[in-house]
Amino acid sequence: MAATRRPLTLAAAVATACALGATALALPALAADGDKAAPPKLELKDGTLDWGVKESFRKYVTGIAMGSIEATDGAKQAPDNGVFTFTDGKGTYDPGPTHATSVGFKGNVRFLSKAHAFDIKIADVKVVTEGKGGAIQADVTLNGATQNDIDLAKLDLSTIKPGQGEGGAMTFKDIPATLTADGAKAFNGMYKEGEKLDPATLTVKAGAAPTEEPTADPTGSPEPTGSAKPTADPTGSAKPTADPTGSAKPTSGTERPADKIAEGSLSWGLKESFRTYISTGGDATVAGGAKKVSSGYTFPYAKADVDSDAKKIDASFGGSVRFAYKAHGIDMKFSDIKVKANGAKGTLLVDVTTPQGTNNDVEFATLDLSKVSYEAKNDVVLLDKVPATLTEPGAKQFANRGTRPYEPGEKLDPVTVALGGDLPSDDGKTGNDPTASTGTGTTGSGSVGGGGSAGGDTGGSLASTGASIPSTALLGTAGVAMAAGAAAVVVARRRRGGPETA
Repeated sequence: MAATRRPLTLAAAVATACALGATALALPALAADGDKAAPPKLELKDGTLDWGVKESFRKYVTGIAMGSIEATDGAKQAPDNGVFTFTDGKGTYDPGPTHATSVGFKGNVRFLSKAHAFDIKIADVKVVTEGKGGAIQADVTLNGATQNDIDLAKLDLSTIKPGQGEGGAMTFKDIPATLTADGAKAFNGMYKEGEKLDPATLTVKAGAAPTEEPTADPTGSPEPTGSAKPTADPTGSAKPTADPTGSAKPTSGTERPADKIAEGSLSWGLKESFRTYISTGGDATVAGGAKKVSSGYTFPYAKADVDSDAKKIDASFGGSVRFAYKAHGIDMKFSDIKVKANGAKGTLLVDVTTPQGTNNDVEFATLDLSKVSYEAKNDVVLLDKVPATLTEPGAKQFANRGTRPYEPGEKLDPVTVALGGDLPSDDGKTGNDPTASTGTGTTGSGSVGGGGSAGGDTGGSLASTGASIPSTALLGTAGVAMAAGAAAVVVARRRRGGPETA
């Protein structure tokens, strides 16, 4: 049986740098299991931690929240509302069985908004690691109440490769970070546990070697082993597969495009983090046949023109959702949603109504249709979980008091469109989705999104999440049959080389 290679860890790299006097970066074997005496801890010094907490939250604070950000006592912020650098890091590495590291930094960061009534201070920042995992710890004060030494962010070191910095420093760049449960409380529930935060970059130097004799010599060549070497294809799932994936691909030659479009639905949450932000003090109401579901909203079918041969869809959906947060000056209604698809690209258009008036047919999002199939499966054309990206006109809709917390390119929730005959629901039956709520109501809890803006990632503007909706839920919500009047709206698929049929 082939030997299992050890995964790369920050601890292994630190151990090597210390053992070699910080003159090289390598991945030695871990200390021998039979060592009897615990080796002394090794000193780490001159550390820095570059971490922006959450880019969209910074934009929200200085944008729609009309607040300020202060970096003091050894912390500094990069220009243009950039990331924070915590300085003068000191700590230890334990070469014993735990291989644990702990590095503390100087600096405080304070997020303050009188308009939105929050005052959040992050202080006494530490990075602790053990094996492939770790955490960013801190004292966090929310509106005068302090949580000491909480795990604010969880770190994933499983894929991080060390680099060489100035003066023999070790650099661990862009460590993935996610919000912990205690961190979510510290942000007053604006974000939920597991929310993606800004990546962190840690830089440390090895201090003086211990006077005691090391427990073991560095093993063999200092060449990295195992996962330290990049794979041949570093792009992973980001690289398109040869064939379209998922249920959108026909599974047999007997399947054919839908002859008639009698009903359908569009499932979209706009932005999960934005919904969460609104739920902290406002509400979201649906009308006109739109319904709330756990992943966002479903909008009823109005009309559609599908040409599977030409890979074109022009579909319209009814209903509306209105987001109101009076204390923060937000009142936005989204209605008359349209999807125009042509091959690998598409556009989502909406009417956006605010107290200033209505902007009709705003090209709100671009759609990436490169992995969908326009062919019908069981008489249903399904565009499943299509990635959506905010456009320049879409970003303008969130401008408030001269600021625009979201910029073009911001990730929105994915869009699912189902068009065909009688569409299936979660229980395999046709007709209305039994899980969808009806009438109007407030948004349910969700997570504030990743690199976006506002509300934490919302803050009155979209917070980015990149949230993924389970396929089963999408199929169910997409299967909401708009029975009332649906039979009266029948659009024929254009057949290549033949007349349109009704």
